[in-house]
Amino acid sequence: MEERLMSKKKPTYPVGEKLQDYLIKYNRDTKIPVFYDDLLRFSGGVSVYDKNDNDTLWISVYYPDHEREELETSLKLVYTILHSDGNKNIIPFLKVAAIDYCTFGNSKPFRIKIKNIFNDNYTYFYVKKADASRVYGLELEHILSPNRINFLVYKDTLIEEHITGIAGDVFIDEYLDDCDDVGKSQIAKEFVKFNERCMILLLGDMRSYNYVVIPTHDFDHIKYKIRAIDFDQQSYEGNFKVYKPHIFKENFKMVNLVSNRLGNNSIEQYRKEERAVLAKRIITSRTRLRKLLKCMRMDHISSFENLKTLRNQLYDYTTDPKFKRARSMGQIVTTALDFVMRNYEDVSMKRLMDAAY
Repeated sequence: MEERLMSKKKPTYPVGEKLQDYLIKYNRDTKIPVFYDDLLRFSGGVSVYDKNDNDTLWISVYYPDHEREELETSLKLVYTILHSDGNKNIIPFLKVAAIDYCTFGNSKPFRIKIKNIFNDNYTYFYVKKADASRVYGLELEHILSPNRINFLVYKDTLIEEHITGIAGDVFIDEYLDDCDDVGKSQIAKEFVKFNERCMILLLGDMRSYNYVVIPTHDFDHIKYKIRAIDFDQQSYEGNFKVYKPHIFKENFKMVNLVSNRLGNNSIEQYRKEERAVLAKRIITSRTRLRKLLKCMRMDHISSFENLKTLRNQLYDYTTDPKFKRARSMGQIVTTALDFVMRNYEDVSMKRLMDAAY
């Protein structure tokens, strides 16, 4: 049923002048030697299958000999710009091991595999068409989530680092049942927090294949983190449900885990914890966030119909009249963050008053 919640095709919104100025100020706008359209000139490709011989919907593409050498040199330079200081001296030690093209979804990215020729260590990065709403999603994630994201924008091309982890759908199918009781409770807690963060920041379409689960071995147990990897549906859809990961059927096993492992009091506690941490990040990154939200408020990254529908639903959800007056998706996000801050400050002030007496 959830397919009806979303538009069939989201348009690409260009990076405007004000957003570009912001990206320049924070070293996100960097000249690169290759564009997304350059990679579209492949002459053929073969399907990529996973370890179980399932089609991954990626194809490994190849290029004419007279273009490949120059293209690979450019991609290796992009790697050095993204992960280092752009020093060309390391290029001879790098190899483009694969260029894959995704035939699924809106962004249709290219995935570049860069290998070190001395030790076979490899790293991925992605080349996509620059889309303003996706850029806003990446920046909001960088500023207000527990994660940091490395990406570059140049004209109509977006370069994103690869986010490591186990794809959510793979984790649910192959790993979740084998987790111990402590691990399952911790995953349930992280899903509640992830759900809350996506809802507040208006990051939509977090079906299981659009996030990863990252296990980290601590000294006596494994800790888990859930992290978004797709920001295509940032602040676009008009249906508020799209911004709630627990709505999608692909996440129902996670939702059942939350229901079985956490009581209502615990769920509410973790939601409050996430909002409080979010408020603290707003305070510590106030200047940068203010500049980003100013760009976002003035930008056009959705249709008026979507805006109208979403602001009415958010008013019904919060009874905050500021949502009904919002004139852009950026203003809705700003209002949501103001709502979080007001509640955080009210609770903090009450705590101080209680301590004083």
